[in-house]
Amino acid sequence: MQKCKVIAVANQKGGVGKTTTTFNLGVGLARAGKRVLLVDCDPQGDLTICCGYQDNDSIKTTISTVMEKIIEDEELSPDEGIIHQPEGVDLLPANIELSTMDLRLVSTMNRERVLPSYLDHVKDRYDFILIDCMPSLGMITMNAFSAADSVIIPVQSHYLPLKGMTQLTKTIGKVKKQINPKLRIDGILLTLVAENTNLAKTTEQTIRECYGDRIRIFDTRIPMAIKCAEISVVGKSIYSYDPGSKAANAYEKFTQEVLELGERQRVKNESSLSR
Repeated sequence: MQKCKVIAVANQKGGVGKTTTTFNLGVGLARAGKRVLLVDCDPQGDLTICCGYQDNDSIKTTISTVMEKIIEDEELSPDEGIIHQPEGVDLLPANIELSTMDLRLVSTMNRERVLPSYLDHVKDRYDFILIDCMPSLGMITMNAFSAADSVIIPVQSHYLPLKGMTQLTKTIGKVKKQINPKLRIDGILLTLVAENTNLAKTTEQTIRECYGDRIRIFDTRIPMAIKCAEISVVGKSIYSYDPGSKAANAYEKFTQEVLELGERQRVKNESSLSR
């Protein structure tokens, strides 16, 4: 059976398209026949809302529930808290209750291993687990990095967060060195691209100059589109809400890039093990 790949979608800068990317990549992978679990690691619950669960504060069992059970060493069912979303993905939802978890984790033994411990229970049921990280580098995000095989970094094309990117890559490097040796950066995804503008071109050029020699820049560029912003309101992916659009085509292309990258990494790993 194919090994499950866990991907954290992260950037401590808000409004760069993390949640939109997580949701549409997840549905794209499901459309390609993959079994996908989406994990909402943001107390705002934007991913949960995107998936169609607008009243997320009324959801009784969430990521907070299962993490608390892991901390307290209580019995946990593999299905506990997981919602089967209509577009073929599963979801571990979040709501405002998660906002207290950072503080809760501070005094917890093996605090970086709480979320990984949960995901270890369900990995054998999925090909991909995508974690939508909150816009911070707190303990919940550290748990996401500890659980992940790789990180995808969405970057808004008309905002150049060089200082923030440096901090993020350093944090990922520290997690890799101290906690999770397998962690790597899959690449930077340019989002909210205002096509054919000098600012977008200059931003992309600068990102490539600063990071292109050590971090992959995905070929796909996600265009700025009102429909992408509206999916959180309608609770549908871009494939259902605006099929055939530039944004839908871009996310389909990005999904293919992620699949091809995963296959190359799998072949490389198998080749290394056979030596």
